Amino acid sequence: MLRLIAIVLMLFVFAIPLGLPALLVCWLLGFVSRDVQAKASLAYLRLIMAAAIFLAGVKIRAVGTENIPEKGPCLFVCNHRSYFDIFIQYQYVRRICGTVAKVEWKKIPLLRTWMKFIRCVFLDRKSLRSGVAVTKQMEDDLRAGYAFSIYPEGTRGHLNGLQPFREGSFKSAYATGVPIIPITYLHTDDVYENHRPWVRATDVTVVFGKPIPTVGLDRAAQKALSAEIREQMAKTYAEYV
Repeated sequence: MLRLIAIVLMLFVFAIPLGLPALLVCWLLGFVSRDVQAKASLAYLRLIMAAAIFLAGVKIRAVGTENIPEKGPCLFVCNHRSYFDIFIQYQYVRRICGTVAKVEWKKIPLLRTWMKFIRCVFLDRKSLRSGVAVTKQMEDDLRAGYAFSIYPEGTRGHLNGLQPFREGSFKSAYATGVPIIPITYLHTDDVYENHRPWVRATDVTVVFGKPIPTVGLDRAAQKALSAEIREQMAKTYAEYV
């Protein structure tokens, strides 16, 4: 219970007394450069995420960090078990990297602005138009040299292994020919989701797979690669669980 209270108080302080001035500064930086704005915003958000990880008592075992590209466009493909997944990712992926988030997050004041600053996009799963717009934005950002992360399961899963991947999850990577880097999370749901509303100290593992090229694939090869990536991540999960 004390961990939960500490995290809530920390989030309040970083969101309001400290967050409002920081948000204003980052908004003004947008008139200088969107990249400068994104880097400053990400630095502030990474600080919050690191504080939440510390207060939750999370100890991270990171495997394959040498596979994280320091520059150049790429698509990080992640399984999804917890809210803490993204907190952990940004401790290691320290570059501008947008994330595809469900449209419900867009309804939260302040948070949605921070997310926009770091180039996140909001997907309404019930809207075909939203899916097309999100895919186009991702392709534009990837072609401009940025990174993106997606959760192809579409929702958080708490059973052992991975859920089915949504069809079309890798479309932006295939359209732009950028490499795919699989990220596999283990035990992150033991921090909060498996016993909500309480937060418990937990040892978690995150595995960064080797970059997978996507250039020059026809439709059949793309479909086969999507299945292979899921199978590879499932094997990684089984290996470290």
